[in-house]
Amino acid sequence: MDVVLEVFDTFGFDRLWATLLPASSASDFVRSTLVDKTSTRELPTLYHYQPASQFLPLEPSEWAFRSALPRDNIIRQTISLYLISWLFGVVIYFVFASLSYLFIFDKATFAHPKFLKNQIRQEIRQTLHALPVMAIFTVPMFVAEVRGHSKLYDASAEGPGRWYDILQFPIFIMFTDCFVYWIHRGLHYPAIYKRLHKPHHKWIVPSPYASHAFHPLDGFSQGFPYHVFPFIFPLQKFAYITLFVFINIWTVFIHDGEYVANSPIINGAACHTMHHLYFNFNYGQFTTLWDRLGGSYRKPNPELFTKQTKMGDKEWQRQSEEMEKMVQEIEGVDDRSYGDGQAAEAKKVQ
Repeated sequence: MDVVLEVFDTFGFDRLWATLLPASSASDFVRSTLVDKTSTRELPTLYHYQPASQFLPLEPSEWAFRSALPRDNIIRQTISLYLISWLFGVVIYFVFASLSYLFIFDKATFAHPKFLKNQIRQEIRQTLHALPVMAIFTVPMFVAEVRGHSKLYDASAEGPGRWYDILQFPIFIMFTDCFVYWIHRGLHYPAIYKRLHKPHHKWIVPSPYASHAFHPLDGFSQGFPYHVFPFIFPLQKFAYITLFVFINIWTVFIHDGEYVANSPIINGAACHTMHHLYFNFNYGQFTTLWDRLGGSYRKPNPELFTKQTKMGDKEWQRQSEEMEKMVQEIEGVDDRSYGDGQAAEAKKVQ
């Protein structure tokens, strides 16, 4: 994350911090953060530039040296990383969810009997409420990374070797797929589900905008394996950024309702649709491995892979009837408000 932070510092945050807190007006509190606690000697306040990556050197402008909080100050790093986590997360969400909605998501889904009234607006609202809170929980790990406590590396010579530059990707996928499965399955424990995970299961038939519509603790807990990975395993810095973006795109894609991957291995949109419809199946993120080992795998209905049948009234009716039984078993009362003309049908569950 130090590479991302350096980019934001260079092209915006340096000037912002110098404007908000110029060096000449440093408060007693700020100066206290620059004092060596083992002596009364005040440390130099000048920032000494060291590139976060040899592959992307960004020479700082004069603004980098004009703030009372230099780039390597932990207070500044924490606040900057929080803003990046929050606002960059919002940008990624809207860009990829909107692209998926415009070019992939089938708008005929609006007619599904379990598509909620004003659902997309609700999905976006819940996401915008969740992301700034999720960023609070995520920032301590980003700060630890930036301050050198992780196993992130820059050049191949700093890591295990060139062979690992390739192998790190499947290792990351296997590690996170395993732990996301168990965390996700744990979130379906009744007491936890009702408090944390139920908001995401509000969307029986999700759109791409449901991808990040979580309770903040739910979203953070499922993202935790991604953040803890570089503290356990070596990970190249640009591979880390690439995987971070990939995870967000993948999360959108498994909610887009386009069932391309009819694969016994890949946990794609069809598998995840089974999860939203029937709750206690297909907890995995990337593969079906752990669902198979854990006895929670449910093969997607073959009707989902043909447009004529997946959007047909017969398939939707069958989905609705089974889903209503599952809701009654898991939640007891269905408090969702379905689309026009469907409110009466929803009350049957009650």
